[in-house]
Amino acid sequence: MTSGEPMPGGGSQVQILDALPHPLVLVGPQGEIEEANTAAENFFRASAQVLRRHPIAHFVPFGSPLLLLLSQVRERGTPVNEYKVDIGSPRIGAEKVVDIMAAPVADRPGFVVLMLQERGMAEKIDRQLTSRGAARTVSGLATMLAHEIKNPLSGIRGAAQLLEASADEDDRPLTRLIMDETDRIVKLVDRMEVFSDERPIEREPLNIHVVLDRVQRLATSGFARNQTINVEYDPSLPQVFANRDQLVQVFLNLVKNASEALSGQEHGEITLTTAYRPGIRLAVPGSQEKVSLPLEFCVRDNGIDGVPEELLPHLFDPFVTTKANGSGLGLALVAKIIGDHGGVIECDSQPGRTVFRILMPAHVPGDER
Repeated sequence: MTSGEPMPGGGSQVQILDALPHPLVLVGPQGEIEEANTAAENFFRASAQVLRRHPIAHFVPFGSPLLLLLSQVRERGTPVNEYKVDIGSPRIGAEKVVDIMAAPVADRPGFVVLMLQERGMAEKIDRQLTSRGAARTVSGLATMLAHEIKNPLSGIRGAAQLLEASADEDDRPLTRLIMDETDRIVKLVDRMEVFSDERPIEREPLNIHVVLDRVQRLATSGFARNQTINVEYDPSLPQVFANRDQLVQVFLNLVKNASEALSGQEHGEITLTTAYRPGIRLAVPGSQEKVSLPLEFCVRDNGIDGVPEELLPHLFDPFVTTKANGSGLGLALVAKIIGDHGGVIECDSQPGRTVFRILMPAHVPGDER
């Protein structure tokens, strides 16, 4: 049966393959790519037409285990699986660790079907749950700080004001320094108190593009005034059930980080994208229920440096930052807000391409209750 041939039920093989969440590629006897589903196009960062013009070897590193796997399947005539294979390359991304399932096509000698399953998603979701635990730890710490630190700080600042009134000109800069540093600590504690806010979130069905358009306007009229912000929207995207102000805060934070990563760089670009990605399901802790997260919102930049590799596993942990004067709470708060909405956030980064990807559930009528 060839690709596109009608199948029972009125569909087609192409439609069924495109519905699969994992990259699926049909490879011919000479290594040529015959067919590729939508997930494969996303994975290899090329359209099906472009993929068909090149052999599979064009998209993977020289001597990749994937090529040996193809040979083994053709020789044995049986399926072969390989796990934790790194097929990363400059064309498709530096870190592409996948499980490979390869099987021969019974009625087409020499043809092999490849299915690739990225291992990164499960590991990133695990890290996301770890970050949520870290955020809960900060919640308790914030509550303690509010009670045990802010009151003494108020006394310290009051004493510094009294000293300033009677201090000579040489000593007044020191009293001003005490007050300024006290104010800075109070602001830090205030930011941490957000983590201990356990009130229910006021949510409503939202068009995410309205939120992103507002973020774009705020950014281009402020910190990203001299930078280019592009948009790639899926206009058919379902609504998301969320708090408008909190989502604005999330994306404004991510766009600001991207803007700072492009500071001083020529031809720096930030891109906001939305897409529907069926197939991502997250287990709810403490139950057998799994929640579908088909809505994908991305903030992408072409910053030269990217995020340091050693920082990626801890990027959403509190107090982790690469900024000289940063508190390390911005991305931790972003992770908390997205987690409170039932979603996850992840980061893929390499020099010249950093993507913060948010996955969230779609709005279902009746969620308002």
